[in-house]
Amino acid sequence: MKFQLPVTVKIGALLLGTTAMYTYIGQLVPQKEVQAPVVIELAEDLSTGEMVDIGREIFRGKGLCSTCHTIGKSGALRFPDLDGIGTRASTQVENLSELEYLAQSLYEPDAFVVPGFNPGMKVPKDLSDQEILAVIAYLQSLGGTPSVTMQTDVGYSRGG
Repeated sequence: MKFQLPVTVKIGALLLGTTAMYTYIGQLVPQKEVQAPVVIELAEDLSTGEMVDIGREIFRGKGLCSTCHTIGKSGALRFPDLDGIGTRASTQVENLSELEYLAQSLYEPDAFVVPGFNPGMKVPKDLSDQEILAVIAYLQSLGGTPSVTMQTDVGYSRGG
């Protein structure tokens, strides 16, 4: 007589095996650690260099930009790599300067979508206009020379 496992034992083994497999695969996927945003005070008299440093912190933290964008990577990317964006920005949309392109990208992300990528960029609603200016300064520094100041009018406003 041949021994047969009960159906409930077979189903239980299948469930355990499937759970173990997905747990293992999940551990293979690289994870990004996102820290709580740091409160940054932005004075009206910041130098452009200070804005670049603050913009880098916002890019990596509160802005959540590095969750989707990379700097200096290639291959299958979720959103465009931003290495060299400071010089490429002026060539992305005809009749837009690099400052206008970067501002439009942050205030109206779906106005221009880089070919080969899907729309869907979200800029956190709690970023102030001054924080966005700092991020623009940082992006300009990636291959270019930052030109914004805390008094630069980019033609957009969050109204707050």
